[in-house]
Amino acid sequence: MSSKPAFKRAEPDARRLSLIEATARVLARDGVAGTSVRSIAVEAGVSPGLVGHYFPGIDALIAATYAHIEGQVSNALDAAVAEAAPTPRARLDAFVTASFRGPIADGQLLSTWIAFWSLVRSNRAIARQHDEQYAAFRARVENLLDDCGLAPERQRSAAIAITALVDGLWLELCLSPQAFRPDEAGAITRAALDALLA
Repeated sequence: MSSKPAFKRAEPDARRLSLIEATARVLARDGVAGTSVRSIAVEAGVSPGLVGHYFPGIDALIAATYAHIEGQVSNALDAAVAEAAPTPRARLDAFVTASFRGPIADGQLLSTWIAFWSLVRSNRAIARQHDEQYAAFRARVENLLDDCGLAPERQRSAAIAITALVDGLWLELCLSPQAFRPDEAGAITRAALDALLA
């Protein structure tokens, strides 16, 4: 007769990911003020010591969570572009309108993102991640605008404008989904692109 162990060990990568996912949930639910190693451990169903085994502190865990969430958003944007028709304009439209549907247009994601934004002014690592993430998004928009034939000297300002428009519409869509539909947000963004590319 063989006895089964009383617990099952998770693989290190799976355990690390479960802690990151628990951190995202705690940030979304409780904000930065309510996020601690203890609250994350409770959410993940592990001991605080185990959290410390994988992350040297709360700042490192929040930074890893920010990178993970940003990676999920980037993957969703990449998938939208991959599914688009192969024309430059279709790829641009797909990239800038992907934020208006799942998994990006999501109230839980917004709550987590607000927690990250609240740290930008007080946490250098998060501020650096924020700057890098937005720079990468704008660079992608610039490259897609270049593919569409927009003059190089206009690409930077156009990418800034489109990024701000997408962020504003995404924020309103997540906060007040009854105010307008995702397809309306997409139409507004495409009209702005039409004006920029005219």
